[in-house]
Amino acid sequence: MVDQVALDLSNTIVETVGHEATKIIRVANIFGAPDEIVETAAKHPYAHINPHYPGIRAAVDPSLLNTLCEVVSNLVADQLGQPKRTWQGQAWYSIVTHDPAQLTPIQRLPHFDGFDENQLAIMIYLNRTGHGGTAFYRQISTGYERISEQRFPTFRSALEQGVRDQGLPPARYITDGAPHYEKIADFGAAYNSLILYPGTLLHSGVIDNDLPLPSDPKTGRLTLNGFFRPG
Repeated sequence: MVDQVALDLSNTIVETVGHEATKIIRVANIFGAPDEIVETAAKHPYAHINPHYPGIRAAVDPSLLNTLCEVVSNLVADQLGQPKRTWQGQAWYSIVTHDPAQLTPIQRLPHFDGFDENQLAIMIYLNRTGHGGTAFYRQISTGYERISEQRFPTFRSALEQGVRDQGLPPARYITDGAPHYEKIADFGAAYNSLILYPGTLLHSGVIDNDLPLPSDPKTGRLTLNGFFRPG
């Protein structure tokens, strides 16, 4: 268990992506001792806990979750100029393991995490596998980059029509997003780096379809990801 985590938020930048000018926060070298985080992750039991996630997960320890809530609070206040607030959330160690040929139709398309405009997602990369980080997308037919409850019926209708006209992408991890989406940004998976972004933004993990996907936390595509909203 990680009782105390040394953090460094000094290597932080904010980037704006897409026509909708969404701000994404990036932090390099966030953990003072990232290898210790990986060692802790390796001691957890993993399971398939989400039917949409193409791999296995384990919940992080409460102490680390509390630390991540504080990280989100500080980043949002310092980098986005919002009032300092208490944040709450959930976080997991996650490892992509599914062979590309096993992917369901929904796993071959960019996704969003929900309609909550206040919810933010974080991803911390804890692997050196050669797989990529996170990419963001625009639905070509509508121009949507973020999906709200109001936009969803149009978004869904456009996707359904697109699938009828052009079919589903093949059973592979997403690359450029064709034929229904186009990539608007692609952030790499530098070891011990973090990105923070709105959960309504269309996105996908960047997985190399030609590389192995082991389930071992020390050799697989291990990330620490979570969803957070103001408490």
